[in-house]
Amino acid sequence: MSNNSILVVGGGFAGITAALEAAEIGHEVYIVETNPYLGGRVAQLNQYFPKLCPPSCGLEIQFQRIKNNPKVKFFTMSEVVSVAGGPGAFDVKIKQRPRFVNANCTMCGECEKAASTSVKSEFEFGLVDRKVAYSTHLFAFPQRYVVDAAACAPGELDTIRDACPYNAVDTADTEKTFDLSVGSIVWATGWKPYDMAKLDNLGGGKLANVVSNMQFERLAAPNGPTGGKIERPSDGKAPKRIAFVQCAGSRDENHLNYCSYICCMASLKHVTYIRERLPEAQVVVYYIDLRTPGRYDNFMQKVAADDKLTLVKGKVAKIVECECKSPIVTVEDAVTGIKGEERFDLVVLATGMQPSCAGSKLPVELPVDEDGFIIGGAEKGVFAAGCAKLPLDVMKTAQTGTGAALKAIQNVVGR
Repeated sequence: MSNNSILVVGGGFAGITAALEAAEIGHEVYIVETNPYLGGRVAQLNQYFPKLCPPSCGLEIQFQRIKNNPKVKFFTMSEVVSVAGGPGAFDVKIKQRPRFVNANCTMCGECEKAASTSVKSEFEFGLVDRKVAYSTHLFAFPQRYVVDAAACAPGELDTIRDACPYNAVDTADTEKTFDLSVGSIVWATGWKPYDMAKLDNLGGGKLANVVSNMQFERLAAPNGPTGGKIERPSDGKAPKRIAFVQCAGSRDENHLNYCSYICCMASLKHVTYIRERLPEAQVVVYYIDLRTPGRYDNFMQKVAADDKLTLVKGKVAKIVECECKSPIVTVEDAVTGIKGEERFDLVVLATGMQPSCAGSKLPVELPVDEDGFIIGGAEKGVFAAGCAKLPLDVMKTAQTGTGAALKAIQNVVGR
């Protein structure tokens, strides 16, 4: 007997869109998300295109739709272990990591106060530490704390439990595995920033005041580690000269061969953040080609009119730092052919997008290209969406989510 329910792997913007489109016309949908929250990379942004609004704006509407629709069920801190069967009759094994916090949680924060151990925050891209009892961000959905029990000191988990006035901390929580029977699968596992540490010549991960574009996004976010103040990680001072290095790892045969599509637009967006918060700061963008597709060209023209912004067509060869931790950029101007050094207070590397599953084996056999993007699977009843498929902005990501939902529905209807 055919099954008309749909599994969506990944609870970012593409996955949420696909899930809601299918559920709202009557299909039972399961979302499986590896993070403790839904919302994916969009949740980590300060603002997103095309309207430059905060992510809470777009995501809150989606979360309300999920809350109001009994046909959508979601599992956070979960991943697909294996997929058996085929179109119309998949048997999917799911593994769910323990959260150690149950539905009694009111987000009061007493568990966080009681925790003593801190580790690097993944949500903040390592810019700051987080406690072992934590919530990633203010509008996290579901609104529930997480306890990182593996990082707790001896006895700390019990201390955290005893501090909770609502009996929400469950120290006996364990890993669970369960099966889901579905007719179609949407694969929307999203993207990860290219590892900055691989960009040795650019000081990625080594130089204090060289940050990635996603770290910069968090520095500008009101719910980020600095409360939205753009400052140097080394000393907390407001930078007066800031450089952006485009194609940091993209369009490079030693790293990512392809253009990551959104990086030029992201850096131009970052210039608007700087202008809002640091009106007098000088900004230089070093680029190979400024790629602003379609209507985004208007945005580029508007930002480029800033008299404190300089756009330099040139390749950055290396970045080192001086004694005061200021980055020194060696660059060759492609127009004049002159090679020189420039000193800045802060440098932002526009690191590229990699599909999240790059470098790991998928639990279902799908065709992928040499970079890890999914390039097929429809004949097997599995439909890729969002940045699992190719580098995209949020708007196009949502469109591919809708497209994948339609194909997933067609796959189960009339079987």
